[in-house]
Amino acid sequence: MIQRTLPRKAAGRPSARARRASRILLAVTAMAALLSLDLPEAGAAGPPGVTDEAPADAEAGRVGALFADGLEGGHFCTASVVRSLGHDLIATAAHCLDHPDTTVFAPGYRDGEAPYGVWRLTRVWLAPGWADGRDPDEDIAFATVAPADGGETRAVEDVVGAFPVAAAQPGDVTVTVLGYPSVQDGPLRCSNATSLFSPTQRRIDCPDLSGGTSGSPWLAGGALAGVLGGYQGGGDVPEVSYSAVMGDAALALYCEAAGVAR
Repeated sequence: MIQRTLPRKAAGRPSARARRASRILLAVTAMAALLSLDLPEAGAAGPPGVTDEAPADAEAGRVGALFADGLEGGHFCTASVVRSLGHDLIATAAHCLDHPDTTVFAPGYRDGEAPYGVWRLTRVWLAPGWADGRDPDEDIAFATVAPADGGETRAVEDVVGAFPVAAAQPGDVTVTVLGYPSVQDGPLRCSNATSLFSPTQRRIDCPDLSGGTSGSPWLAGGALAGVLGGYQGGGDVPEVSYSAVMGDAALALYCEAAGVAR
């Protein structure tokens, strides 16, 4: 059974000043590497608020569909690869991970093919507010993955690359959403300015982001600024979508999953 992990409480353990300073320096260096930009080339964005098929480029290769019990089970959500020390981490909506033991991830999935393999989930990180009461303000989760068939020897980030994470974005930040509607076998892409629906929820106007796009990355300048989810599970009409604001709590959850102390 896959372990579901909540953020750990920091342990106050005394140490020598030099050793403590060394640990802090290593943590800061690791965090800077995870959050710094090293972005793939992406195709030119279309007009704001217009949803089109995403080109098969490096950016789309870092995004994939979540399937139940393999590719024959149908895809029901979207996830993306984000940076981690283990090079094996994906981000999605927490409501997409109700059954992690049978969920697999196919980055770059298109037209029935998984060009970068199929990856099983090995561990899941959920925020306490979601685990205890399905708080829509904490509808983001992270999971580590490993090759489903054992044939691939590299980690997923080494195969497709990974997005850095960019929390604390302004309310009107422009993002690009990449997601897989469950009714088609390729990703859609839409860019537009966002607005704050509430202090804890962000919204975007993009058509055709229907069921299956939950968990889609919201990319601000090529870095993960949220995932489709939150209010109304991400929205109850395909023209308007939501994401929980990615603040300190989400960043702490990411750091825990990515293996970096804040």
